[in-house]
Amino acid sequence: MIRINENYTKLKASYLFSDIAKRVSAFVAANPSKPVIRLGIGDVTEPLPAVCVEALHAATDEMAKRETFKGYGPEQGYAFLREAIAAHDYAARKCPIEADEIFVSDGSKCDCGNIQEIFGTDIRLAIPDPVYPVYLDTNVMAGRTGGNVDGRYTGITYLDSTPANGYVPAIPATAADLIYLCFPNNPTGAVATKAQLAAWVAYAKKNQAIILFDSAYEAYIRDPAIPHSIYEIDGARDVAIEFRSFSKTAGFTGTRCAYTVVPKSLKAFDAAGKEHSVHALWNRRHTTKFNGVAYPIQKAAAAIFTPEGQKQTRALTDFYLGNAKLIREAMGKLGLPCVGGDNAPYIWINTGRDSWEFFDLLLDKAQVVCTPGAGFGKCGEGHVRISAFNSRANVEAALTRIAAALK
Repeated sequence: MIRINENYTKLKASYLFSDIAKRVSAFVAANPSKPVIRLGIGDVTEPLPAVCVEALHAATDEMAKRETFKGYGPEQGYAFLREAIAAHDYAARKCPIEADEIFVSDGSKCDCGNIQEIFGTDIRLAIPDPVYPVYLDTNVMAGRTGGNVDGRYTGITYLDSTPANGYVPAIPATAADLIYLCFPNNPTGAVATKAQLAAWVAYAKKNQAIILFDSAYEAYIRDPAIPHSIYEIDGARDVAIEFRSFSKTAGFTGTRCAYTVVPKSLKAFDAAGKEHSVHALWNRRHTTKFNGVAYPIQKAAAAIFTPEGQKQTRALTDFYLGNAKLIREAMGKLGLPCVGGDNAPYIWINTGRDSWEFFDLLLDKAQVVCTPGAGFGKCGEGHVRISAFNSRANVEAALTRIAAALK
């Protein structure tokens, strides 16, 4: 008799976005004449930047010729992409990150889940609430938590993000070993100041902890005072791993390319207290379980860092932020408090009512799909997330429908 990993049985019945998909599918089947506008899941809708498409075509043509064909590439990513990332995303912001500290992958979702494999199962976790479900569920699968009691897993320090703290959690009174942070935040769209991130770095240093910093939405930051990277904070190299993605920056959700930064100065310890290089551990895991991102995809990603690529990706993120501005303004006219949308593509709306009830109301009365906040954690109750990822026409139509439904 083969046994399962029983930690999987601790997970809630299904993944948030699967629940949403089922409800939407049932509505569409019952109402085929009512077209639905989806502002729920954070998938992009606009085409890839032209420079990326051109690079993708050119690299594909290379694969058709013996003299330029590429087989297995370096698991960590080709040097041309890692060096471009180091120069444009880090050196340009005076962040001391080297190209060989960057690991190219097929998505930040995978990296956020995979990174925890290199840490012990008995470590203390600090995870925000509301939260991107992958942070939480992968640790449940690994056996780092107890069961789900009253909507929360035992064995986790939850970092409450509420209207009272501007949806930026406070430093906990208790010690933690592994801390998950995401700014600009998914799902709330909130951002953290340099002073707030410096407090987290100081906390991590004090407790010999490691911060897992998800910066997948940094391309949407427009306020020059808001850090784009945890490494803009002095000392962060010694306590933080950063995740970045091309999915929302340049529309790579279907193309799959991201990267993780693991500084060589970052250390962790075994049971005997011996120091180990986290960079070396991640490199071993990465090279053992991953064969690298396809060469044409990496060439397309590298095109983002050309002058024309920077211009086109800025225009793309500006477009989505234009949608976000319309959503924020519309929610304000409806008297619904919200955050996000100015430095992030998500708008987090305080509905003042049950979040699944509000989801059903918008679906039934407006044929608009949002994301119920309760699916992101207990602190998400009473909120919904609306995504700016859609066409301008669809966003405008959705807002007109929402206004009519809430009259």
